[in-house]
Amino acid sequence: MEREKALQLVKEQLTEHRYQHTIGVMDTAILLAKRFGADIKKAETAAIFHDYAKFRPKEEMKEIITTQGFPLNLLEYNSELWHAPAGAYLVEKEVGITDREVLDAIRYHTSGRVGMTLLEKVIYLADYMEPGRHFPGVEEVREIAQDNLQRALIKSVQNTMIFLLKKNQKVYPDTFYTYNDLVNKLED
Repeated sequence: MEREKALQLVKEQLTEHRYQHTIGVMDTAILLAKRFGADIKKAETAAIFHDYAKFRPKEEMKEIITTQGFPLNLLEYNSELWHAPAGAYLVEKEVGITDREVLDAIRYHTSGRVGMTLLEKVIYLADYMEPGRHFPGVEEVREIAQDNLQRALIKSVQNTMIFLLKKNQKVYPDTFYTYNDLVNKLED
């Protein structure tokens, strides 16, 4: 799908602020894909559609998670996680994108997963560190991402878990397992 058509489809689903975030994620994903050898077109596509379901009604997302074989325990955690799997499903059904790598990068961009692919890592990190993001720790992740995708990803997942813990919020198990998997695979 051509970039402009994809962006137009997404723009219809998002607020202006979230659309600008999407542009930042797209630009960052392309940069990271070039830097670390991921498929640039797939990174662009997954980045454009990563928040496709962000503003869908919670009941619609809950219905998709319940009926489409996604882990039901997801519903016990913050609803901010729901738009990723719901988005992967809706992008396939409504937009017609069937590339499993792209859909999985959308699906796991909020939680991560054990055994993340290079594309999944690029989209997760691009969403975390796009230029419009301003919060404690993001500059350090941007700096690390200049030359080490794995370490930048570890730091971003670590920061996310610390943020949740400080707010007395539950950490989704897949995020915790993602962190452990990334640390176990770290090559010095």
